[in-house]
Amino acid sequence: MTAFVALVAVAGLAAVVDWTAVARGNARLEYAAKPAVLAALTVAAAVLPLASTDLADRRWWFVAALAASLVGDVLLMLPSDQFVPGLVAFLAGHVLYIVGLLQPPSTGGFTFSTTGLVVAALCVVAVAAVPARLIFASLARSGQRELIGPVAIYLAAIGTMVVLATNVGVLAAAIGAVLFLASDAILALQRFVRPMARGDLAVHVTYHLAQILLVLSLVH
Repeated sequence: MTAFVALVAVAGLAAVVDWTAVARGNARLEYAAKPAVLAALTVAAAVLPLASTDLADRRWWFVAALAASLVGDVLLMLPSDQFVPGLVAFLAGHVLYIVGLLQPPSTGGFTFSTTGLVVAALCVVAVAAVPARLIFASLARSGQRELIGPVAIYLAAIGTMVVLATNVGVLAAAIGAVLFLASDAILALQRFVRPMARGDLAVHVTYHLAQILLVLSLVH
């Protein structure tokens, strides 16, 4: 457990360094700090002792999701526009998170509440409807209609992840998933609609907190 705690602490420190770099516009420092966060979290999830979790099956799907997110981080940081490959990497990450969230605890007896899933789905649709409409309208106006389909698929994937995460009975997973949705919504609005004051910083802070909480949700 010592290695896990140390790696999560390293990830937290790297996240703070990354936020500072974004706030100050220090791209070189950001290029080093941002991937370091996900690299540390990926290893942390992988070394989590079995004695500290009853989610052993879920853990390995999360490790794969974190690795996919790391690839996405690197792609989106490259000087050339790698938005679509980055989107694909994060889409893969969300699919892996979804499969992981479907894995029951080793203690057994876990079932999803139909009512809980429906309520969560309605909440996600209600919250995401306005930014989604703005994003799709902006893509259409700017002649980027070819991105509407991939972005819609991505939104469906992260929405599904949030619905499941809010119904597994782990508060850290629920908050982490909601923060992930918020981060991606801000990122998309920044890129396709209009820039926001401190928007980039908000994307990074919510994203890193989301990933850290998803990793911590494995500890039981």
